[in-house]
Amino acid sequence: MADDDDFLPGDGPSSGISVTLAAGTLRAIRERVGKRGVSAYLERAAQRQIERDNLDELIADFDKVHGPADPAAVAAKRARLTGGADGAGAAA
Repeated sequence: MADDDDFLPGDGPSSGISVTLAAGTLRAIRERVGKRGVSAYLERAAQRQIERDNLDELIADFDKVHGPADPAAVAAKRARLTGGADGAGAAA
């Protein structure tokens, strides 16, 4: 497959590669999805990481233009979204 094909993450034909993982990581994946589900699991994980990287880039661009978010405002909005007074228990 050519490297210059214009596919978005999750699109296009499958292509095999060799991936090296720590033994404990591979064991944990196999415990969750079995031996035959590893590739699909890693595909989904890679897609999520790409989404996070893209979001990090958007936030960095926003911060360059508008400056960093006010921590107190973020905490207030988090509390409003989660129903907590201080956002305790919300994912960081």
